[in-house]
Amino acid sequence: MTSKNTGARHNAGLAAAGASLAGTALTALTAAPEKISSLVHRRYPTVAVTGMTGVGKTRLVDRLARRTSPDAVTEAGSATMERRTSKSPRLKGFRFRVVPGDNAATRLAALDEVFYEEPVDGIVHVVSYGHATPRRAGGTSGAAPSRTRDEQLAAELEDWTITAHRIAAMAVRRAKPMWVVIAVTKADLYPNDIDAAVDYYSPGSGSPFAAKLDELRSLAGGATISIDVLPVSAENSKELDALVGKLESRMAALSGHL
Repeated sequence: MTSKNTGARHNAGLAAAGASLAGTALTALTAAPEKISSLVHRRYPTVAVTGMTGVGKTRLVDRLARRTSPDAVTEAGSATMERRTSKSPRLKGFRFRVVPGDNAATRLAALDEVFYEEPVDGIVHVVSYGHATPRRAGGTSGAAPSRTRDEQLAAELEDWTITAHRIAAMAVRRAKPMWVVIAVTKADLYPNDIDAAVDYYSPGSGSPFAAKLDELRSLAGGATISIDVLPVSAENSKELDALVGKLESRMAALSGHL
């Protein structure tokens, strides 16, 4: 009897150990996707790229992602949210979500996705100092309507107001600080006024856009939102490439890549 009892206890112990190991393995397998997802998220944070139509969002992201869009896409813009990924030799980069600029249902749905459904880690809001490329409204034909620079700047303000409300709503729902980069594109079109352009979009400058930035911080309440303003251009030259490099470096610093 003693031998049988000992054997039974031994077998029971082996079964319990086996069950424990199996449970540990199952737990590890269950947690593995979450750990992988967390690692990918840290190395490739998501960035919403917003701004009105014609400011050059897709071309800028193509520069950042080291790829080229077909000319047709560059000319006509996109009515759907575009996705790009930039990668570095250090296996770090960004997953960009380019929100359509046209005031349509697709744009509003894309804004809801990046700010509510799958909140992004940062925002690059693209402006062009009143130099947006004229585009036809979706579903229309004929020549694109022309606008004066003042009209373009007013349209940028209207566009930013819509985006800023969503940024503020996202900021108050999260514990960690938010970061926003105002990317002032098409710097090649106003090489002698780059400093003035950056000043126009900078907090505290007294411009209409600066007032909207103050409004964003007011809407966000106690949430921390960092705001950087950097000039960039999607065109190629040594000087313009350096501007894109500064944008990449700042985004890397804000995302903890450096």
